[in-house]
Amino acid sequence: MRQLILLLSLATTLSGCVIAQPGHLYAITGPLSVQKPQAIFPVRLSGILNSGSISATLKDGEDCRGHWAVVPQDDTSAAAMSAVWDGVYGQGFFQANVLGNKAFARATLTGTRGTTLNVQFYVRTPGAIMTAVGVAADNQGDIFKLTF
Repeated sequence: MRQLILLLSLATTLSGCVIAQPGHLYAITGPLSVQKPQAIFPVRLSGILNSGSISATLKDGEDCRGHWAVVPQDDTSAAAMSAVWDGVYGQGFFQANVLGNKAFARATLTGTRGTTLNVQFYVRTPGAIMTAVGVAADNQGDIFKLTF
């Protein structure tokens, strides 16, 4: 049994499947974007293969949690936040970089005080989660840039 556990642990480590990555949400537009100093919120991403958990701590310590999953390349709803991507990273960014990318994922986080946060991200360099970038939009009118 011990050898099996060691083998599984080694295989997972070598494959790069397990992730546990901290990140940040930066308020770009909306009510939180006018706060001084700039509103920056911590994010934590974890998972195996094509899905996992994601959490963020927002204004006044509101805890938001959800599940992320890779977006299938043939998913017709993949472009639902394309305008948010283009607004944060520049016109045409979503079409040129995100749409159809095999490492494109999304999540909906639910907060302890009623906030809903829709998140999308993609990994620019396959296998290197620290190169992931993304966007988020909440139900309060805020748009965020996501970095890891």
